Amino acid sequence: MAQTPTPPQPPRPGDPVPAGGLDPTQVFGSPPPPPPAQGQQTGGAQQGDGAAMPADQGPPPPPVGTKATKEMGFDDEDLKILGEVGNYRFGSITVALTNDNIPIPPHSETKFDDQQFLTLLRGSISLTRDEKWRIIMAIPKLSQFQIDELQKILEEERRKFSELSPKHLLQLQKLEQKHAEDWRDLQAISVQQTARGQEQSEADAIRKQLGL
Repeated sequence: MAQTPTPPQPPRPGDPVPAGGLDPTQVFGSPPPPPPAQGQQTGGAQQGDGAAMPADQGPPPPPVGTKATKEMGFDDEDLKILGEVGNYRFGSITVALTNDNIPIPPHSETKFDDQQFLTLLRGSISLTRDEKWRIIMAIPKLSQFQIDELQKILEEERRKFSELSPKHLLQLQKLEQKHAEDWRDLQAISVQQTARGQEQSEADAIRKQLGL
């Protein structure tokens, strides 16, 4: 029986991208897992890098500066973790990042706020670093509907993680720190690519002047 050929690996940050944008089918490295069978219990939808949306019944964390109490519905574990994380709330790490050096390719067929899109993307803890980069590279080939739906999904993700009880704050803090580092990686890779492009342009100009 002939073996099915292994599909090519999707490009990674720094790899060349075809003119006109990356094919959207290459954005994700592997297809999402199938939905659970009817009646099967699941603790949450597993995402690309391990971030899951756990089942949760407790109240969301109080605003920074508001003292949490049992009368507000918090239990001992909530109060303990709130004491450990201090002023951390979901989103407070990535909100301090910037979108500098993350250019969005031209997208004449779609209209959206580039910076708002990048802000939502950088705040996601369900997408891997490489998936975020590939989404950006695929923007020229995405439809308006796909852009709008993606933004809705990212906004919903942010809302749902923000509403999880304090029990999850330590895990969310670690995940957000990792994704913040990944975003800085993308910024550094972009800077390196820009520098290489400038060096190549200068070298080409010199060769042209010399008639080479």
